[in-house]
Amino acid sequence: MNSTQTLPNLGARIKALRTMKGMTQHELAFQCNFEKASMSRIEAGRTNITIRTLYKIAKALDTDLHVFFQNEPIQVAATA
Repeated sequence: MNSTQTLPNLGARIKALRTMKGMTQHELAFQCNFEKASMSRIEAGRTNITIRTLYKIAKALDTDLHVFFQNEPIQVAATA
């Protein structure tokens, strides 16, 4: 992964995990005490986030921080 793709890739992983958990952006933002617009920017990779912010997201998604940095793709179940 090159440095220009770091934030978009991180955002995509957050979105995939959120989708896998069946949460909306609004629900995840609420759990993290963020504005929905902030969550949207994070998932789009348009904002640089702190480790504290990433920890809040991991906690709300009931996952560990290392999941955001793994190379394996996240499998999102297809919806009918």
